[in-house]
Amino acid sequence: MADLLGSILSSMEKPPSLGDQESRRKAREQAARLKKLQEQEKQQKVEFRKRMEKEVSDFIQDSGQIKKKFQPMNKIERSILHDVVEVAGLTSFSFGEDDECRYVMIFKKEFAPSDEELDSYRRGEEWDPQKAEEKRKLKELAQQQEEAAAQQGPVVVSPASDYKDKYSHLIGKGAAKDAAHMLQANKTYGCVPVANKRDTRSIEEAMNEIRAKKRLRQSGEECPPTS
Repeated sequence: MADLLGSILSSMEKPPSLGDQESRRKAREQAARLKKLQEQEKQQKVEFRKRMEKEVSDFIQDSGQIKKKFQPMNKIERSILHDVVEVAGLTSFSFGEDDECRYVMIFKKEFAPSDEELDSYRRGEEWDPQKAEEKRKLKELAQQQEEAAAQQGPVVVSPASDYKDKYSHLIGKGAAKDAAHMLQANKTYGCVPVANKRDTRSIEEAMNEIRAKKRLRQSGEECPPTS
């Protein structure tokens, strides 16, 4: 009987100690704080969305505004604003390098920004339509000039004076022409006149003479000297 009672008592959970009770109390308090923070964050998102809806609605009704720039926001707020803008049928973009400095700009559909305008905002510059128009005209003018130059073809440069006239007092006007006609192309010797060559033999004649000298030298070496 004593053994049965002991086994029953040992199988029962022990009452929590003072340390376990304190840990459970802290865990409950932490869970309650977390739930409260989550509810506050949810309420803040709801309020922020309502405020963005009001600002977007005022922007749509204002015919004098074609775009609107908002203050820098965090990632969650930008996401909410983009969603509000999309529902309203507008266009929105985020600009800025750092996450803390990124901001949102919204545009009415009929005044959607061009690629040049978006590039200007991405570089952190203000968009100036007048300067952009001047830049576009200069670019078109440069392109037209390049096309006109390509149609005209390469430019032929003519010397201002003839070198033969410059040195005519030294060589005479007809000397240069006569010297030019004296040079006749030769397949064997190139552009050098044949008369100016020291060796007028052909290659075959020169090779035959070399072979004959070589045979004569070899025959002289083979004959024994006489005593």
